[in-house]
Amino acid sequence: MISIPLLKREIKSNYKIFLIFAAVLTMYISVIIPMFDPEIGNALAEFEKAMPEMMAAFGMSNSGTTLIEFINTYLFGFLFIVFPMIFEIIIVNKVIAKYVDSGSMAYLLATPNKRSKIAITQAIFMLFSLGALIVFITLVGIISSEVYFRGDLDIKKYILMNIGLYCLHIAISGLGFFASCISNDTKLSYSISAGIPIGFFIIQLLANMGGKLENFKYFTIFTLLDTDKLIKGESIGVWMFIILLVIGLVLYIGGILRFSKRDLPL
Repeated sequence: MISIPLLKREIKSNYKIFLIFAAVLTMYISVIIPMFDPEIGNALAEFEKAMPEMMAAFGMSNSGTTLIEFINTYLFGFLFIVFPMIFEIIIVNKVIAKYVDSGSMAYLLATPNKRSKIAITQAIFMLFSLGALIVFITLVGIISSEVYFRGDLDIKKYILMNIGLYCLHIAISGLGFFASCISNDTKLSYSISAGIPIGFFIIQLLANMGGKLENFKYFTIFTLLDTDKLIKGESIGVWMFIILLVIGLVLYIGGILRFSKRDLPL
């Protein structure tokens, strides 16, 4: 099903990138969660009043009165979207397109591994590394919340929100994986895997500003992660991130099938 040596190689080649993103996210989480303190919270509220459109665009308005609502606003609104997205754009272009572009794919195919086995291995690695990052920030968020505000975090809802977050990033990385599988060079792969998600995110920023721009939300997959609905316990929020999961898995499977059959410039 998968190539263990190739999987180990990818882990060894990319663990430093994982550690960098894990460290950056840990820093932000450990800084932002203590801001739930009422005094600092008031300062953030004043900042929202001073720059309402900018804060709304980045999903950092209406911080709420509970810790889970605060985390939803200041972590899920921007940081938990952007940093994992950058991580997956970097990694997903290394797992297939970079091998083809550099000519290294010929060496991989010279081993007793079929194209499908190589593609499945790379897809598993991508999903595993992305999942590990989401699990990591979930644990850091829980630990930080318990250290500063013991018992205030609704852990079940927080975990559910992170499951939804993982589904969103499966969809984004699925697009990148598909692009990597159909590309002969990393330029094309990056233009698709980075260009489309960034375009979606810019559309989401415009939609967050409200008014006439609010309808833009129907043109981006980011709308399918509605953490507000998850917090409120509305089942539609779960169905929305299941749709993201399906989109992502279809793109991964499509990428594997396309890579297995297409001509390669070897």
